[in-house]
Amino acid sequence: MKDIKLGLKENLGQFILLVLVNAFVGGMIGLERSILPKIAEAEFLIAAKTALLSFIIVFGIVKAVTNYFTGALANTFGRKNLLTIGWLFGIPVPFILMTADSWNWIVAANVLLGINQGLAWSSTVVMKIDLVGEKNRGFAMGLNEFAGYIALAAVAFLTGWIAGEYGLRPYPFYLGIGLAFAGLLVSFFFIRDTRQHVAKESAESPVPKLKNVFWDTTLFDRNLGSVTQAGLVNNLNDGMVWGLFPILLAQKEFSIAEIGIVTAVYPAVWGIGQLFTGKMSDHFCKKSMLSWGMFLQGIALLLLVFATAFSHYIMLSVLLGWGTAMVYPTFLATVAENTHPQDRAKSLGVFRLWRDLGYAVGAILTGIIADAFGINASIVVIGVLTIASSLVIEKRMKCRTDSPKLTDWMFKKTNQCKHEPENRYKYRRTESTA
Repeated sequence: MKDIKLGLKENLGQFILLVLVNAFVGGMIGLERSILPKIAEAEFLIAAKTALLSFIIVFGIVKAVTNYFTGALANTFGRKNLLTIGWLFGIPVPFILMTADSWNWIVAANVLLGINQGLAWSSTVVMKIDLVGEKNRGFAMGLNEFAGYIALAAVAFLTGWIAGEYGLRPYPFYLGIGLAFAGLLVSFFFIRDTRQHVAKESAESPVPKLKNVFWDTTLFDRNLGSVTQAGLVNNLNDGMVWGLFPILLAQKEFSIAEIGIVTAVYPAVWGIGQLFTGKMSDHFCKKSMLSWGMFLQGIALLLLVFATAFSHYIMLSVLLGWGTAMVYPTFLATVAENTHPQDRAKSLGVFRLWRDLGYAVGAILTGIIADAFGINASIVVIGVLTIASSLVIEKRMKCRTDSPKLTDWMFKKTNQCKHEPENRYKYRRTESTA
């Protein structure tokens, strides 16, 4: 225990390896991002949006449930073991996607992909937080999510380009074979478990344990509950963009290569932006970061209804990506900040359970609305819900006493966030339903 040190510099080697592993994890989602909706229509003749989005519904539910159990089991079975098992579930995915002769096989592949993502991505998140300690959590999460989503964007672009040049299948999915085996080998041979880091931090942490991790994270704690609802809405709109955006662009007669570019810009900005927004969340009020990020997402979605040109979609993808970049690492850093180290993995699992259920809720909701009223109606509904989520954060969350508002910095004012009482942990636990 004496040799265990917390901090980014002190654990840089392992941290870099975990960033690399999460790039492999993100790339696995990128396999589907730009071309799977096109495969559904072109090869399996699926026209109804609710049926087409079934692969996202299944992926979201399976990933969400796996997230919860990863958090609950992390302290018992070890983070590294869960990470390695996650890659074993990922290996069959590209093989199924390239050879499937019915849509049911595509859905089955997404069951495995959901387990892979839930085990592997959740494990890398928890392990990085374990390593860095309190000081650089936002920056650490920014790097983690940057790696995952820039890889997602790169693979989405590459699969779109390969599909345009060589056809929808099988060539785009060869990338997935390399990603899956690389992730498994690095995780098994080079990653070390971080449970001792948790034990060291637990002995020093001033944060009290939650009374009920599930319900406090879900609803009753004002900070954790606010983050959880925003996470669900964020992935709700991401599920819509994932499933309907390629279809919308195809209806406007953009080529498969152009669709690949547009669908890659959003996660690329999301990924690169987190290099900056993660560090910002270590310095600015997390409430401001979250409320502004959700608000920008909602505005970008509403403006999509009026877009017509390729340049319009690029600009709105940038805005949507930046809004998402503001919230994604901040979600995770906020959960870590508001939980005891022994509660952290389980609380993150609960948060990620609800957040990734947003994929399923978004796919079902947008599919039903799109079939009944058209894609534009779906976009408007999801945009309004996203703005409503930003208002919940603004009303309910509290800032740390030493964190200036983002708006104060933007407009060069000196006002501070509304302070909590001096003992903020006691206040938050006893008045958490406020």
